[in-house]
Amino acid sequence: MSDHATRIDVAGLGRQLLGRWADERLATRELVTRPEFQRVEGQSLAEHRARTLEQLHGLVREGAVQRAFPPAFGGESNHGGNIASFEELVLADPSLQIKSGVQWGLFGAAVLHLGTESHHERFLPEIVDLRMPGAFAMTETGHGSDVASIGTTATYDPETGAFDLHTPFRGAWKDYLGNAALHGRAAVVFAQLVTGGTAHGVHAFYVPIRDESGAFVDGVGGEDDGLKGGLNGIDNGRLHFTHVRVPRENLLDRYGAVAEDGSYSSPIASPGRRFFTMLGTLVQGRVSLDGASVAASKAALAIAIGYGNQRRQFTAADEHDEVVLLDYQQHQRRLLPLLATTYAASFAHDGLLEKFDAVFSGAEDGDDDRQDLETLAAGLKSLSTWHALETLQECREACGGAGFLAENRMVGLRADLDVYATFEGDNTVLLQLVGKRLLTDYSRRFAKADFGAMASFVVDQASERLLSRSGLRRAGQRIADLGSTARSVVQVRDLESQHELLADRAETMVAEVAAKLRPASKAGRAEAAAIFNRNQRELIEAARAHAELEQWEAFTRGLEAVEDDGTRRVLTWLRDLFGFRLMERHLAWYLIHGRLSEQRAEAVTAYIDRLVERIRPHAQDLVDAFGYTNEHIRAAVLSGAERERQEEARAHLRAQRERGAAPVPEKASTGRRRSASLDDAAPVAADQPLSV
Repeated sequence: MSDHATRIDVAGLGRQLLGRWADERLATRELVTRPEFQRVEGQSLAEHRARTLEQLHGLVREGAVQRAFPPAFGGESNHGGNIASFEELVLADPSLQIKSGVQWGLFGAAVLHLGTESHHERFLPEIVDLRMPGAFAMTETGHGSDVASIGTTATYDPETGAFDLHTPFRGAWKDYLGNAALHGRAAVVFAQLVTGGTAHGVHAFYVPIRDESGAFVDGVGGEDDGLKGGLNGIDNGRLHFTHVRVPRENLLDRYGAVAEDGSYSSPIASPGRRFFTMLGTLVQGRVSLDGASVAASKAALAIAIGYGNQRRQFTAADEHDEVVLLDYQQHQRRLLPLLATTYAASFAHDGLLEKFDAVFSGAEDGDDDRQDLETLAAGLKSLSTWHALETLQECREACGGAGFLAENRMVGLRADLDVYATFEGDNTVLLQLVGKRLLTDYSRRFAKADFGAMASFVVDQASERLLSRSGLRRAGQRIADLGSTARSVVQVRDLESQHELLADRAETMVAEVAAKLRPASKAGRAEAAAIFNRNQRELIEAARAHAELEQWEAFTRGLEAVEDDGTRRVLTWLRDLFGFRLMERHLAWYLIHGRLSEQRAEAVTAYIDRLVERIRPHAQDLVDAFGYTNEHIRAAVLSGAERERQEEARAHLRAQRERGAAPVPEKASTGRRRSASLDDAAPVAADQPLSV
């Protein structure tokens, strides 16, 4: 089958992309088409906030928010379906998505997962039906990602049977909290639990913050964060506490309890493990941001590729007909690799969502399962949120001035998603978390290894370094390539070679960082910290390489499930484009480490150019398979008006030419006059050269 004869089964691919929770996704997409759930551009801060709150009440009326809660509270304990549904709200308005996430994914989920049955019965009914809007008070002005070091304290007093919740200094104010500035009447507050003079680390408390009139209760104060760079439908604000009395029963004590006499107990003996277990129960925020970012990337590409197939600019092969933007190689180069990455991120998110559901449903709920989920969520959330920002910006530019108009959605989405890169964990910090987990796994490989295994590993590593530094590996590649770029491409484009190159980079980077950090195990605290700091950048890059490998492998698994031959062929090209674009982005590493010769490095770029040309005829089908209609995306450039304008212009110019009424361009007119004067002076045979 030739490249041009290949066809995509758009409907079949669309069903695959919807994933396991297709019904839940489609139900939310149906809501998104209704005007009452859609963003209204140009509203004031107050109007946007009020509309978003009313939309939350609309979600309650539609039964769209209860899925993750137990049946006793109107839910289905459907954790995967809940997240799948939630992600699609980004198409309505990211403010609606995130405000609903604050209410039910953070505030409500904290009560559900950190509290016990008594807390569920007392608090969840009003949280689920929105009678009790709430905030998730973890982040402090002085401590963002470093939750373990927050300054707010909750000190237990056995005489009163209550905790004294207190903000001891300005940096300990709770900050950037959704629902805190205006709508929230309660909060789950994270504080350092102190009882009997002993600090037991960060715990969560259910705390009323406003009365029914909207006024702060005694001891609670706060401020409005005001206008933000995006997400202005959410009333973010600050909270502080001055010796607020919190009943002992309001400690969410699933993982740590305080008895009436002040004695502390926990089912988890290790304070560190207890802390990470509590925070791990709230991983769904990162999971949902990963999926929402993928959805936003899909929407941006649907706009830019759809526009690129309609908008015409500049004449090329035809002096009369302008070329559609997507026929230009550079336009393909700027958009199609982003499309490939979006597909990779989409398949990877499906795997993450399956793992999330398995853990939270209890099907796979061991310590290793939870750690795997946290690591995968941290890595994929980092990559997908950065990718969404890159995609929205590139797609905006690819649409020119039209992309800058609010009516075409991309500037608004770009502003709203900007904060996705730093909330629920700053991406750079999250990748450091991934890197530390990779180092832990790496060290475990040799924790019980015998001398022979260790010796073999040392020899292998020494051989790798010798090959890389001597250039022998690259010399062998040059011999195999025999001077042919085409042969170089063949040597690196097959499945095994791609996987080997991507996996080798991730594994080698981890091994190199581990070797550099090894002296820290025998150093003092200050020197160990200095050694780690000197290698922090490399650790983060190793984590990024690992997450990229996860995406490539997820894409490859997704390919295995495709039944239609044409679809599989095009998706294979798209997967290859994703893999080769990663290699191109990291060519310096591959050259320095001797994994690619200079000629094969050139072949990587040459093959990308070939792939984008192959994929270009299928670009529209690939974005159509996302399943988003104009009602979902609501971008004016996809209304058909651009195509009508282009057709009108072409028809007008064609009619002018046919009537002989088209003006002669100055250059052509001057040339014709010059030619006429020469002809008049001295007739010349057709094959006789002119001389003046």
